[in-house]
Amino acid sequence: MTQIDYARAMRGNSRAIHPSADFLTGLVGADAARDWLNAAARGADGEPKVMLISLPRLQTVNLAYGKPAGDQVLVDVAHRIDDFAQSEIASEAGDDPLIARLAGGQFLLGSQRAPGRERWQYLAEVLGRVIGRALTVEGDALHLVPRIALLDVRQGDSGDGVIDRLAQAAATLERLPGRRVLWGDEGDSVPGGSIALLEADLLGAMHRDEITVLFQPQFDCRSGALAGAEALARWQHPRFGRISAETLFAVADRGDHVAQLSHHIARRALMLAARWPKPLRMSLNITAEDFALGDVVGSVRGLLASSGFAPERLTLEITEQSLIGDFETCALALETLAGDGVRIALDDFGTGFSNFRALKALPLDTLKLDRSLVRDIALDPRDRAIVAAMIAMARALDLKVIAEGIESEAQLAILAEEGCDLFQGFLRSGPVSAEDFAALAGA
Repeated sequence: MTQIDYARAMRGNSRAIHPSADFLTGLVGADAARDWLNAAARGADGEPKVMLISLPRLQTVNLAYGKPAGDQVLVDVAHRIDDFAQSEIASEAGDDPLIARLAGGQFLLGSQRAPGRERWQYLAEVLGRVIGRALTVEGDALHLVPRIALLDVRQGDSGDGVIDRLAQAAATLERLPGRRVLWGDEGDSVPGGSIALLEADLLGAMHRDEITVLFQPQFDCRSGALAGAEALARWQHPRFGRISAETLFAVADRGDHVAQLSHHIARRALMLAARWPKPLRMSLNITAEDFALGDVVGSVRGLLASSGFAPERLTLEITEQSLIGDFETCALALETLAGDGVRIALDDFGTGFSNFRALKALPLDTLKLDRSLVRDIALDPRDRAIVAAMIAMARALDLKVIAEGIESEAQLAILAEEGCDLFQGFLRSGPVSAEDFAALAGA
């Protein structure tokens, strides 16, 4: 078994290999992390690197809101780290990253085929921004900005030794006000400021139309027919390389440009989708900042009118995080858009603690199952039972179901058997350019 296969096995079936896996977050635990580090230090494949992500304010959340709220924060942060690792590390490096929870508010992220030090530090800075975006705790918006220690894994290192060196760097960070990222061997540190540079470039990139819109195709679970696509954003930066949508929005958040970026992507995506043959649908993500501007209805209506895309073919994907400002006002805006024919999907379903309020109060048409729910449905009967129960609940509420992150025929067969409507994932296609999607759609 190669080290990459070993990492994949740990992430895909951690309960079977390591009984100490973290059941709160679903990530592998400290024992599996040490084993991965030991294997990485013995191998000759790639240049492994790791980062230790610490949440210094987690105990404050526990004290102020109670332990269940702190557990919610850990689950949400784990989800953000996992999503970031898959979009920014796994797809780039071509290996499954290590994503582990060590203890308390400490997580470990590692890659066997990691990029160079400058990009690894850049990734850490961006991940810090992703984690630091608002989290909802009992209706309050909290920002938990992490501290991140970085390290190269050297030949002959031990897992315990690597973790100890990371812990020392994390302790040093505690004594450095204003520093959020630090190498364990700080003498060779790369100059910081990556996020600031990206922020300065972002407005110009939007002005020059350098933000590319990609489309993630969605297919019918039973027939396999193309049903539509989710619009995504990418930015090919001349210095930092490919930058995903999650990173884009984290950078935009720093400069208070999220709503402007979201509008830019939506306008471009709708103009492109207007050329698609009917009845193909398009999904757009909507952010908390879109709601905060106070005129989501007018903005969406204006974009639809200028593009000529029919409201009945548009789905707006929302998460609970996008509703943290004023839930009732957001719900009213969505009701108005639903009256226009726009469909509303609840994204990342199954990853939070309070989805049921949204199910009751919002004019939902669709639930979108997070890929973490479906990843092991062909391996673990409990995972399949959970997904089956969610699909049954959706059916009882007259909602459609979309599953994301589908990578195997076995997953798809189970979803079709359980009654899932649509799927997206690398089994059929990853995100593609507008030109390639048009060819796929026969446009």
